[in-house]
Amino acid sequence: WRATLERGAREADSTHPGAMGGRQGSHELPLRLLVPTQFVGAIIGKEGLTIKNITKQTQSKVDIHRKENMGASEKAITIHSTPDGCSHACKMILEVMEKEAADTKTADEVPLKILAHNSLVGRLIGKEGRNLKKMEQDTGTKITISPLQDLTLYNQERTIMIRGGVEECCNAEVEIMKKLREAYENDVAALNLQASLIPGLNLSALGISSGLPVLSPAGAPHRGSSHHAAYNPFLVRPLPAPPPATGPLHPPLLWEPFLRSTQEVVYLFIPTQAVGALIGKKGQHIKELARYAGASIKIAPSDNPDAPERMVIITGLPEAQFKAQGRIFGKLKEDNFFNAKEEVKLEAHIKVPAAAAGRVIGKGGKTVNELQNLTSAEVIVPRDQTPDENDEVFVKIIGHFFASQTAQRKIREIIQQVKHQEQKSQHGAATASQHTK
Repeated sequence: WRATLERGAREADSTHPGAMGGRQGSHELPLRLLVPTQFVGAIIGKEGLTIKNITKQTQSKVDIHRKENMGASEKAITIHSTPDGCSHACKMILEVMEKEAADTKTADEVPLKILAHNSLVGRLIGKEGRNLKKMEQDTGTKITISPLQDLTLYNQERTIMIRGGVEECCNAEVEIMKKLREAYENDVAALNLQASLIPGLNLSALGISSGLPVLSPAGAPHRGSSHHAAYNPFLVRPLPAPPPATGPLHPPLLWEPFLRSTQEVVYLFIPTQAVGALIGKKGQHIKELARYAGASIKIAPSDNPDAPERMVIITGLPEAQFKAQGRIFGKLKEDNFFNAKEEVKLEAHIKVPAAAAGRVIGKGGKTVNELQNLTSAEVIVPRDQTPDENDEVFVKIIGHFFASQTAQRKIREIIQQVKHQEQKSQHGAATASQHTK
């Protein structure tokens, strides 16, 4: 699925008439189902007639991954189509399974199982499980999600199991996929923005990913598969040496010196109990991390030993920030400092010139609202702050790694625009005064 993701990021704004008919965004998230192996033959049908009929009627491309996980009790099915096409195909497949179960008396009920990449599931669940509860109430179904502990290096998908009648299950599929697509499209937009703000930044070469779904193009291998999934962006591995430069940066002239030479400081807050894991034995992990990222990483002393969070001060160029913060988020995820139903969301503070704070907020809060919608991070510019000795104030950013990164980049861009305008107006004033002499 890595190919799907990268194509989605490149072509997020384009749509084209798909082979399945209708206008379909090339970055459309496919619907992935998990079905009992004993029903695969019925879904395919004699001489493939049933699956051909489903494909034709729903204008979908349906891939049944029956050769993967030989001997497994369940097989994955990937459906590529418009949202309506996916839902129609899903309903037809569920009806075939229900009929087969009744005819063969092999199962009392056939739950609908949807596969979703773990990076999208937190937003599906919602805060304190509110989204899921609402979906259950609205559709009259029971929805459960496989635990985080079931994930492996080879399988980064969670199973969403829906119990209820065919009609109810299909209504739940529509609501679930709507949420997953929204999260995915926000991440693709964020990936585009990140790429445009740091052109030439090679995410995979950095050992960091957006946390977006990355699976093998042939369709995701499921549990126990011998195929190696593309790679887990949040798995903490032994830190490699810094990668070679990814080639010259080609942003507009204005940003080039900024991206190459501007040291940035980010204050990242991590759970107090995670400090030891981040430092490592005799400080080994934090030293390796600093060397790998090319950043200075310091853990600030705490005034209060009972404080739930500690501040990590990261100083470095934009790429170094990206690498260092990505590894820290990954370490917290791998070491289970967040429970199974939570995404790793951290608070980061960055300082902005007091003169630019208003621009970050925008007229009537317009800019900050747009920023939050685009990145899915929470951005707070506390009011009534007294600027420090450098005439700077804090902006708080709360979100998962990629949301936080994108918000940080966008805010830095606003600061640069303000500085550039100030320089222009000063230059204009100086030129005007020379002309008047």
